[in-house]
Amino acid sequence: MPKVRVGVYGASGYAGQDLIEILAKHPNVEIVFATSNTYAGQPVAFTNLNYVPSEQAALNDAEVVFLALPHGVSAQMAAKVLQAGKRVVDLSADLRLNTAESYQKWYSHPHPHPELLPTVYGLPEINREQIAGQQAIAAPGCYPTTTLLGLYPLLHTHSVAAGRPIIVDAKSGASGAGREPKANLQFVEVYSNLSPYSVGRSHRHVGEIEQEMLKLNDQAGPIIFTPHLLPVDRGLMASIYVELNGGMTSDKVQDLYDEYYGQEALVTVLPRGQQATLKHVVRTNGCAISITPVLEKHVHITSVTDNLRKGASGQAVQCFNLMLGFPETTGLL
Repeated sequence: MPKVRVGVYGASGYAGQDLIEILAKHPNVEIVFATSNTYAGQPVAFTNLNYVPSEQAALNDAEVVFLALPHGVSAQMAAKVLQAGKRVVDLSADLRLNTAESYQKWYSHPHPHPELLPTVYGLPEINREQIAGQQAIAAPGCYPTTTLLGLYPLLHTHSVAAGRPIIVDAKSGASGAGREPKANLQFVEVYSNLSPYSVGRSHRHVGEIEQEMLKLNDQAGPIIFTPHLLPVDRGLMASIYVELNGGMTSDKVQDLYDEYYGQEALVTVLPRGQQATLKHVVRTNGCAISITPVLEKHVHITSVTDNLRKGASGQAVQCFNLMLGFPETTGLL
């Protein structure tokens, strides 16, 4: 079988580098270009290529393009790629929100190409049937992926208390903020520290999370979302606190999650009494979840991913596999 020719824009960022590493080992992929305006001319790890500037990428040589570009820039490239008749998997936020109005609310600038919205949301464990065969997929963010997988069985069975807030206390490694140098990400600022940011309901991913929650359960309450910066390079943990409705008690949640995720290759529900930690998932393409009953009507869920893998590049490849009809976990296990 001939390999699928793939190009990667933004290949030198943290997510882009992990994406190249996964694709280079994928048995059905040939990487034909990898772009970086900053590192143009330098070798691309795991390949025999050199980075090329975006404008020099041989788009016509590719069949599928991955976009690991900044928000705002990515949609412009997505429009160009789709116009050229290529498939696209976008790792930015530009295609995740359903409307241009929602995008402007959360990203504070107009959407560059509102005609691209809505795009299928690429969370395979929830949307795999919709992903299959699509021309364009919006790969979810790391916080939304980890949170939504942690909530999916309860939301889908309408087991959350209607209208009640869901508290998400989330923590991410420093790579989640990207490779561009920032003062608050310097070693001396991050090391031996733990910092909340964008607290309450101000983080950009709140809109994305609630949008997808309401698709699963239109009675779901708002989330109170507080992200934190961990002094580690990668890994993301969402501690989720949920009030249950009249038909569900906390002692039944473990069995529900075992049922929903029992056949999922990339989601592991830990046995009763065990707690999910970053070490369960770092440098893997999966998610690990643990369940702790707190009170009869309150449950604590810990959901962990590698923010650069299941939260970005690994999930993008999972979507690619579904788009092209390959086994979903090809290149990921």
